[in-house]
Amino acid sequence: MAQKPNAKSKTVTKLAMPRTRPSWDEYFLDIVALVARRSTCLRRGVGAVIVKDKRLLTTGYNGAPSGLRHCLETGCLREKLKISSGERHELCRGLHAEQNAIIQAAVHGVSIKGATLYCTSHPCAICLKMIINAGITNIVYREGYSDKLAEQMLEETGIEAKKL
Repeated sequence: MAQKPNAKSKTVTKLAMPRTRPSWDEYFLDIVALVARRSTCLRRGVGAVIVKDKRLLTTGYNGAPSGLRHCLETGCLREKLKISSGERHELCRGLHAEQNAIIQAAVHGVSIKGATLYCTSHPCAICLKMIINAGITNIVYREGYSDKLAEQMLEETGIEAKKL
């Protein structure tokens, strides 16, 4: 028979806690890494989250649009055609993580103006155009991405970007 809990005794569950508390940027980048695990891209898993006032608003990962078969099932056309990373995005059936995060905000009526985008990698030029027009003011990312146009456009904006 199960024992009834004693009202006077409090059981404290000890969790394995890191010695130092992560900064907000580290915290959200850790979440981005988890989101990226949902990616269905055969080449590279990317995750993104949009945050405002330290609150996570939307998430996105790279993969085919809702209801379509994923590259895991169909194979990668760009791989078959030996297209280098960062080139000929229009031949990919998937959306980028940043695009999916922005689309989720639109679908659910969530304002992302003035928000921060956290991403596993620096946004490409196509995503950066969307980020600019969505009013996102900060980008925090973990890895670089070879896209000279994106780098040039970013320099023209007031968007703060930092690699962590």
